[in-house]
Amino acid sequence: MKLSDNTSVAMPIRNLLSIIIAVAIGVWAYFGVIARLTQVETALVLTEKDLEKNTEFRIKWPRGEMGSLPADSEQYMLIEFMAAQVEAMQKEMESMMSNTVNIDFLKTQVLKLQGDVEKLKDKVRENKNGNH
Repeated sequence: MKLSDNTSVAMPIRNLLSIIIAVAIGVWAYFGVIARLTQVETALVLTEKDLEKNTEFRIKWPRGEMGSLPADSEQYMLIEFMAAQVEAMQKEMESMMSNTVNIDFLKTQVLKLQGDVEKLKDKVRENKNGNH
């Protein structure tokens, strides 16, 4: 068989159309599969990046390496303020504890003074009764 640019091929038009349609469907299906693969690969790459960021966030956030929420900062300020108030109250209570010792001492002094006053009253009464 000799093939050249002048070689003629006899084929029914139905067969030629069937071959063209089959090739067109094959090309359409091929590009559809390639487009779908590209979409899946893109989604996979984006998911991997999100996963890496999530892992980094999950590890660094509790350590405070990624900052903190404004509400957390406000709570920390309130905690510090309240801690200072508690310290001041504790100092005041400690100073009051030493006041207990002073109060007990003064109480004994007052009782002694009352006793002395009563003795003086008794002497004054004796002096008045003796003069009349």
